Amino acid sequence: MQFSSVLSDNISHLHSLLDVGTNFDVVYRTARVGGRDACLYFVDGFTKDEVLLKILQAWSSIKPEAMPSDVHEFSKQYVPYGEVDLLDTEDSVIPLLLSGITCVFIDGYDRCLAIDCRTYPARGVSEPEKDKVMRGSRDGFVETLIFNTALIRRRIRDPKLTMEIMTMGESSHTDIAICYMKGRIDEQMLTQIKKRMNSIHVDALTMNQESLAECLYPHKWYNPFPKFKFSERPDTAAASILEGNIIILVDNSPAAMILPSSVFDIIEEADDYYFPPVTGTYLRLSRMVISILTLLLTPTWLMLMQNPHLLPPWLEFLKLSEAPHVPLVFQLFILEFAIDGLRLAAINTPSMLTTPLSVIAGIVLGEYSVKSGWFNSETMLYMAFVTVANYSQASFELGYALKFMRLLLLLLTAIFNIWGYIAGIIFSACAIVFNKTIAGKSYIYPLIPFHWSELKTVLPRASAPYPEVTVYDLLGGLLSHLPPDSHLHTLGVIRRRIQAAT
Repeated sequence: MQFSSVLSDNISHLHSLLDVGTNFDVVYRTARVGGRDACLYFVDGFTKDEVLLKILQAWSSIKPEAMPSDVHEFSKQYVPYGEVDLLDTEDSVIPLLLSGITCVFIDGYDRCLAIDCRTYPARGVSEPEKDKVMRGSRDGFVETLIFNTALIRRRIRDPKLTMEIMTMGESSHTDIAICYMKGRIDEQMLTQIKKRMNSIHVDALTMNQESLAECLYPHKWYNPFPKFKFSERPDTAAASILEGNIIILVDNSPAAMILPSSVFDIIEEADDYYFPPVTGTYLRLSRMVISILTLLLTPTWLMLMQNPHLLPPWLEFLKLSEAPHVPLVFQLFILEFAIDGLRLAAINTPSMLTTPLSVIAGIVLGEYSVKSGWFNSETMLYMAFVTVANYSQASFELGYALKFMRLLLLLLTAIFNIWGYIAGIIFSACAIVFNKTIAGKSYIYPLIPFHWSELKTVLPRASAPYPEVTVYDLLGGLLSHLPPDSHLHTLGVIRRRIQAAT
């Protein structure tokens, strides 16, 4: 519906749409501007009161004869604020008003003044609890979108950095920012992702980025390996943008969604680049090896206990010191679920009780469970290693994916013995190999398809994760400043060939 130039009509219509009489936080205020009646709408708690006060003070001095005939001229002359827009329909006003924009209607004008003097309740950009920093900047993403984009802009001061805004959700109207670097992004992938996002029709992104991820990659729930990497660190997001990736920021979410993401991208961490190459390479390879061990340790031990004749003499110490009262596979399954129970209990335990309950849980599960006969000490040892090693990488999604594969591997080993163990390994490998990123590429690229030059940058930590400036880039930048009608026609040809090659 188009707004009217009659103020009373606009007020009555907005009052009915916003249910102003019931919603106490939707505030409206009438005023006089240049001898005309005016009405302001805003949401309490979302508006900078001092800014609004200064604007009203400036308007109170306007004389009736100085009032322009057009709202556009009025905004240019009498709105001393930078972020102002003119809106003429309720469909454009309502989402902005409910997001914190102050809307002003003046009698005689058929458009609304939308003044962006909003502020959000927000916490400080302190170090994130999940993505701990060993060395590097201690700031982290927060729940306010504009703060998160500013943290990235602070690190990449390049006009090629592009941040597109869009909204999603028929009811929530959630703001989403798509961040990328022009010239480094795969344009085909960018177009594909934008097309997917524009085709999504949902009522609300109730779970923020997870809801968006499920909409972007639907009907792939049966493969637990994550398709996206999430990070609460601005330096990680900035480095990913410079590498040619896409960053998606969702309002009300303190994390950045990085895509496309392979398994190597998910295992990689920013701390690898805050240390010398040798140390960074060691940390990265250790993380990869430990992740593989979390998958294979307990199933391999179970297979060897079911086939003790396969143990060489120098591994005889792996045998059980006591005969188990409960089958080993049941011990391992019970501990898998018990550890998840402890993890959930730790999340919901008040902070003042965390330490005493941890001590009690450690004593009960550690000592008394072995003495009671429920578990063998060897089972407790290997499950303790798996539990601790699961936190060697930051991705919860990858940790649970490895857990599900480990449970399946344990079950197949217990039922079919060696052949079940082999089948479980093949199935786990296929779940990774045949997985695809959101861009449709291999999940384990550059291993499959094999690309040696890319693999050298994935396994060892050779250099910082920024594209190197080659002689072709320098020459192309130099030639770009030449006039098109220059007598250096040959150099112009070289420029075009360089652009085509790169």
